Amino acid sequence: MKLLIQRVSSASVRVDGKTIASIGNGVVAMVGFEPLDTFQDINKLTRKFLNYKFFLNSEEKIALSIIEENADTILEEIGIVFSEDQEALDILEKAGASIDGMRVRFPRGMCRKLIQDNAPKQFTQYARNPERNVEIGGDNMVLVPAYGPPFVHDLDGGRRYATIEDFRNFIKLAYMSDNLHHSGGTICEPVDLPVNKRHFDMVYSHIKYSDKPFMGSVTASERAQDTVDMVKIVFGDEFVDKNCVLISLINASSPMSFDATMLGALKVYARNNQATIITPFIVAGAMAPTTAVGVAAQSLAEGLAGMAFAQLIRPGTPVIYGNFVTAMSMKSGAPTFGTPEAGHMMNISGALARRLGVPFRSGGGFNGAKMPDAQAGYEAANTMQATLNASVNFNLHTAGWLEGGLCMSYEKFIMDADQAGMMRVSAEGIDMSENGQAMDAIREIGSFSDEVPKHFLGCEHTKKNFKTAFYMSDVLDDNSFEQWVQDGSRDTAMIANSIYKKMLSEYELPPIDPEIDKALLAYIKERKDSFEDSNI
Repeated sequence: MKLLIQRVSSASVRVDGKTIASIGNGVVAMVGFEPLDTFQDINKLTRKFLNYKFFLNSEEKIALSIIEENADTILEEIGIVFSEDQEALDILEKAGASIDGMRVRFPRGMCRKLIQDNAPKQFTQYARNPERNVEIGGDNMVLVPAYGPPFVHDLDGGRRYATIEDFRNFIKLAYMSDNLHHSGGTICEPVDLPVNKRHFDMVYSHIKYSDKPFMGSVTASERAQDTVDMVKIVFGDEFVDKNCVLISLINASSPMSFDATMLGALKVYARNNQATIITPFIVAGAMAPTTAVGVAAQSLAEGLAGMAFAQLIRPGTPVIYGNFVTAMSMKSGAPTFGTPEAGHMMNISGALARRLGVPFRSGGGFNGAKMPDAQAGYEAANTMQATLNASVNFNLHTAGWLEGGLCMSYEKFIMDADQAGMMRVSAEGIDMSENGQAMDAIREIGSFSDEVPKHFLGCEHTKKNFKTAFYMSDVLDDNSFEQWVQDGSRDTAMIANSIYKKMLSEYELPPIDPEIDKALLAYIKERKDSFEDSNI
């Protein structure tokens, strides 16, 4: 099935010499079918057609071009600091950049050309279970748990420091959720383990307790290398060299800087052909200007510099343009979430990523709430709607985020995963098959005499579709007030609390080759024994 779209100043359709339709300035779509085409093919192409922005007006084109020009000006005139990494500076200088101390200035257009000439527009991240592989880029959206909180929260124990048991619990919950495609990375920070060794347990937990794709460690270059070595045990050296099995988060130290830790991890992953998400970390008003256009230009400059550097390390290595953008409260200085300005910034950056030709990461269930309450729900919903509108490809922080990212909530994880299911249904679009058109149901009910009450509850079409016709939440209570009281007058967080406990009690370990498991444990023991514990 092919769709050819052509902008026209005028067009008409003639049948037997008679004009049956005509337009002035607009778009003509010509569709070609073949016998093997399915309704799924039609739906996919229809969604693509409907989501395509044909009428990007001249003002919008000019606005995006201005932002791109401003980003190039930042790269050329101001530059980006590559901190305390002489190897990075040498590589960039050899490629044609100008070096002034640790500040790197790029000739106009250099970064964009490196990325567009080498980086893939779309790629596959392979999982231990091939059925869990995910496509990054294009029309795809991958939903990923929250990342990085040092605290966890549940209604029973309140707020506390996270442990490796919490870490494993959230991996199990993500594994069991049909609405999350990915296991994530530092799903919470297990502070009960030494800083310099906890990455072994974290990576092993992702491999052991889930068979979904996951993210690598970035807190030191040697920890990134340990991650690569461990996935080579799982997938084999040659497979890892030729395929992406890891995605790892490389944050810029905004404004306009990358630190040595992030650069070290980036180099390890790029040399091993593993994907990195180059992400300016911006709170507007603190790490960038207060305006959406200023944020977009600075963020793009930082992203271009990091993604271009990855291509200099290994041309063709997968990169994702990341965007963590929120605003700062001008009353308290605290970051705010779910605001319209952050939505504007996300939409602009999504358009810039598509023009650049790389996958886009942004969005999530962001909120500043301290409990899984109304604030948490409203702010997260606002951000998730903006995420869908911006056509985000890799949606980190989908589930569990609380307290501005400081806390991972068990209850909110369940609530967010449920919302992710609704988001998935929204993104899938409408069913235009014969079943979706439901003409048989309409004919069936329409055939009854006027004396017979007409409704669709008992018709064959409803009986065939009632289980899958509508998204049915396991978390939201839509029963009557009386039934709600009889069930214990529970609010949404209380319902989520019982759901997560039930899920953990029913968890079953996914199968893993015993020899691979044995080899992983032997590698971890040998590496842990080779150096002392440290919390640095």
